[in-house]
Amino acid sequence: MTIDGSYYNPNYPKYPYHHPYYPHHPHPGHCKTFYTVQPGDSMWSIANMFGISLDCLIRANPQISDPNLIYPGQQICIPFYCPPVAPETCKTIYTVKPGDTMWSIANMFGVSLDALIRANPQIPDPNLIYPGQQICIPSANC
Repeated sequence: MTIDGSYYNPNYPKYPYHHPYYPHHPHPGHCKTFYTVQPGDSMWSIANMFGISLDCLIRANPQISDPNLIYPGQQICIPFYCPPVAPETCKTIYTVKPGDTMWSIANMFGVSLDALIRANPQIPDPNLIYPGQQICIPSANC
């Protein structure tokens, strides 16, 4: 606890939104509101709180280079609307459920793991997907 009675965690930046990577209002044009990250929040929990997909929340906040690394005090854009993104190679869009892996999703839809990974370049680490994330399912002949 600090002198003024507030709590301070030395592992978190004291004023993260003043840092150039954390602009106070990153995209006011499409944001319904801004949410201030609280200790223990994750992008997934924030998306669930506002009833939007994780992929939608991530796309609305391009200033966040690593969605796994958000800080208390950081401002997150909560978008008005997020249309699904379906590249031309997508047969369908699948929303990841708890316990899913890229391998299990590929098997479920009868596509190769390599084709599924190629169809989803927005996923930097195919071993790390989250419930609520939207995955492009390519045609079986891709």
